Amino acid sequence: MQKVTTKALAKPAFIPWLIVGLGALYYCYEYFLRIVPSVMTPELMRAFNLDGLQIGALSAYYYHAYMPMQILVGLLMDRYGPRRLLTLACFLCALGTFLFAGSHTLGVAEAGRFLVGMGSAFAFVGALKLATVWLPPNRFALVSGIITCLGMVGAMVGDILLRAMVDAIGWKTALYLAAIVGVGLTLVLWAAIRDSNSYNETPHHMTNFRTLLKGLWVALKSPQIWLNGLVGLLLYLSLSAFAEMWGIPYLQQARGLSGDTAASANSLIFLGWAIGAPFWGWFSDYIRLRCLPITAASISALLLICVLLYVPGLPLPILYLLMFLFGLLSSVQILVFAVCRESAPMRIAGTAIALTNMIVMIGGNVFQPLVGKLLDMNWSGSFVDGARVYSNTAFEIALMVLPIGIFIAIMLMFFIRETHGELQDPIHH
Repeated sequence: MQKVTTKALAKPAFIPWLIVGLGALYYCYEYFLRIVPSVMTPELMRAFNLDGLQIGALSAYYYHAYMPMQILVGLLMDRYGPRRLLTLACFLCALGTFLFAGSHTLGVAEAGRFLVGMGSAFAFVGALKLATVWLPPNRFALVSGIITCLGMVGAMVGDILLRAMVDAIGWKTALYLAAIVGVGLTLVLWAAIRDSNSYNETPHHMTNFRTLLKGLWVALKSPQIWLNGLVGLLLYLSLSAFAEMWGIPYLQQARGLSGDTAASANSLIFLGWAIGAPFWGWFSDYIRLRCLPITAASISALLLICVLLYVPGLPLPILYLLMFLFGLLSSVQILVFAVCRESAPMRIAGTAIALTNMIVMIGGNVFQPLVGKLLDMNWSGSFVDGARVYSNTAFEIALMVLPIGIFIAIMLMFFIRETHGELQDPIHH
């Protein structure tokens, strides 16, 4: 016993944070790759001769892999541990990026994007798994917010740094460099991450397939989980349909900003999410309410997006402020995971959270191409350097999905039960 105590005392305090931090760093890296098409939309349109629907569909190949993987990721993490899975996932991201950068046909680019989505599917869950193993439970909410924050930092770096790299060295070379970074990170993850905390051993429990299916069926039958997940999907459109794909083209073509300025403005949505995600988690825990913050922040976000899209001639500082505030308010979306966790029976909590995350990610599958299709339907026929250029009116119509989606989310909140931050079992209510 004395030997274990001495070992525990000898453990450097930074080791758990280092291991969890590496998981969070991988989430940051995959988010950087997630927003690639939005940063280089004109270049990709020229390279592959794409219209709006096609460029949206190309970007959505990420979600085609990411979304269906969610149900399996949690189970695989429990069975095999995060070290092997995160290492393999990071390698898939790097491989997909190499493939994308070297592609000369649309099919190869789509395959590369699909591989990036497959690898990315493990990032957030893997980082949270490391947090459960290496850090005490009372740090979990804080760490969840920090991990989300780092993902948004990756997106901001993608918007600003990647745009500058594309202008300086071209989109292919920029992506080759990003892929090389991914190979390096793969080696670091394998070398540094450990599946179990030898100072506070946390065993992995393998849920058998039959039990998993039973839990999934219970979750699938719950109206609360579906309604809550749909709210999460609609509020996440601020990222999946706008900031991650169409935000920069909108700011350039409808607002007349330069590429660098548009990327900087768009990155402020991610900054808002980076600050808002941990804030809303803390605030909701403090007041012990979930539905009220979601509803109030969503109403404010609805007003802001209407101003952003439909008020002409906004001065640049006001535009910057509104983009930041829209991200800050939209990040209240993270509370749907708390609602899910507190609404589902304990035995299916993991499955319910995975199902909720899958529903949320459907937004990227559906709305990135949908916005592109709506743009094409209202396209005037203009080209600049071989890439389609859309009018302000075309963007106003296509991006109408944002205020409509947020309005529907607000209406749905009236049908979701308040959990008051307490675990419940409403499925058997």
